[in-house]
Amino acid sequence: MLELVDLSRKIDKDTYRQTFPALEIRLGEVQRAARAAGVPVLVVFEGWDAAGKGTLINRLTQALDPRGFKVHPINAPDGNERLHPWMWRYWSKLPPAGTLAIFDRSWYGRVLVSRMEKLVGKAQWEQAYQDIQEFERQLADGGAVLVKLWLHIDPKTQRKRFKQLEKNPATAWKVGKAEWKQHKRYDSWLEVVEEMLQRTSTAYAPWTIVEAVQGRFARVKVFETVIQAVEAELDRRAARPRAKPK
Repeated sequence: MLELVDLSRKIDKDTYRQTFPALEIRLGEVQRAARAAGVPVLVVFEGWDAAGKGTLINRLTQALDPRGFKVHPINAPDGNERLHPWMWRYWSKLPPAGTLAIFDRSWYGRVLVSRMEKLVGKAQWEQAYQDIQEFERQLADGGAVLVKLWLHIDPKTQRKRFKQLEKNPATAWKVGKAEWKQHKRYDSWLEVVEEMLQRTSTAYAPWTIVEAVQGRFARVKVFETVIQAVEAELDRRAARPRAKPK
């Protein structure tokens, strides 16, 4: 699957300048429309280390009303979270109707990092697939918009970005042994990522692969994907027959 992704896709500066400002305006408009319609929106960012998740999330939030969204950076579960079912810490972060939640990594860590680092056994990560599918099905059935983004880069780009981050004292902390370990095992990770994408991309919660080698292209695709997903739900609700007054 991912070997067929064209990572050379780019947008020139002139096209970007003509396109992106309008996308920022539209994103703000659909956020307000979703608030008025009571539509909860979840945007899930997954992808390779150094693929640009943080940068894209920051750019996305600049176009949003800060009163209507929350960003949830997902790290290893803390002591309290370990006392609950593994999905509890995601359930507790679901956005209220009319608001937006952005997940910087997500419940997919269970079938990616936890699996690759052997933090859970096979029975646990296999069960996680069923848990995830049921969770996302319930969200869709409840009228939530779920946008799942996989930011894709090749190992050459990842290595180049790691080196750039290490050279800058302000960003060197982002690259450590764990990141280089993942880089060295890129092919092994790739197999697990592709399995995850194939098993969890559904009609009600599809994955969007974002070609993230060029920042301009990635920004435009992320904005377009979020906007189109929210607009589709708003259109669906608008087309729903209204109940006749008794």
